[in-house]
Amino acid sequence: PRPQTSPPPPSLCIESYPGRASVESSKDALISITFASGPTGSSLSVFPSRQMASVSENPKMPVQSRPTKSSSSSRGSSGGGSSSLPYIHPSDTSSHLSSSFTPQQYLQRMTDLQQMDLQSAIDQMRTLLSLYPQRVYKMAYYRKQTKNHWARDDPAFCFLQIVMILASSIAYGFAFRIPSLSAIVGFVVKSVLIHWLGFGVIMASVGRLVANQHLMTTERSSNHVKQSVEWLYAFDVHCNAFVPLFVLLYGVHFFLLPLVLGTSLLSLGVSNTLFAIAFSWYFYITHLGYRALPFLSNTEVFLFPIAAILAIYVINLVGYPFGLGW
Repeated sequence: PRPQTSPPPPSLCIESYPGRASVESSKDALISITFASGPTGSSLSVFPSRQMASVSENPKMPVQSRPTKSSSSSRGSSGGGSSSLPYIHPSDTSSHLSSSFTPQQYLQRMTDLQQMDLQSAIDQMRTLLSLYPQRVYKMAYYRKQTKNHWARDDPAFCFLQIVMILASSIAYGFAFRIPSLSAIVGFVVKSVLIHWLGFGVIMASVGRLVANQHLMTTERSSNHVKQSVEWLYAFDVHCNAFVPLFVLLYGVHFFLLPLVLGTSLLSLGVSNTLFAIAFSWYFYITHLGYRALPFLSNTEVFLFPIAAILAIYVINLVGYPFGLGW
């Protein structure tokens, strides 16, 4: 009689492609491995194959299924035995796969232009100024799937914002005829450290605190790994929301200085309209950033400040004849 042999163990093949993730495994493989490579570094993640099925079906991602030499040799050495690959339970995957990304690495990359993708940052800023700013937050979802963190690991976005604030602050210094160079430097440092960084640290800390303590979803399955809002992601949300605010209050406002510095009702209306639109846009994009996280609910609370902005705006216009506008 013909001897019975067990089926060969599932094969697994890994290949890297610059700038994208690649997943390659046989149909019955127990695990799938994702390797992401880019200008800011690379990362390796291991997942159960059934979790990565949706990734392998993506037509944009190159997927091949051919055994490697190592898998062929393992078949011969196993002699038809069972696979030596261990089974990874879905609930254990995310808990054991932690991100190696740290704030120290983030700051180190900011000092090296070769580590930053400036063109991608510019494209994201354009998207934030378009009618569909929520598209920027899709990249955060892809980062979570490939690198296991939501925040940007490319400091190009922050670097460009700092450069723009420096340029605009110097322009305002010359426009207001600041006499000394030290006064201009102080104004520039104040704009970066207080208007952008200080305001961002406060908004990121408050937003993260509110989200983690009051907006976490309560319905969780047994295989769901508990997540929380990363502080760096909350700061990313601030940086995204700061883009339209910068365009209106640092760019458009600069060219309207002869008008907005007046004392007439028109000057008051134009100036207050710019500020109302800028901060309303800021909180709207902030809301989109927290709404993009699947483990948060009731993120509409980040839209509540817009009601206060509109109330102040109306009070300024109505109270102008009575000396209440500013």
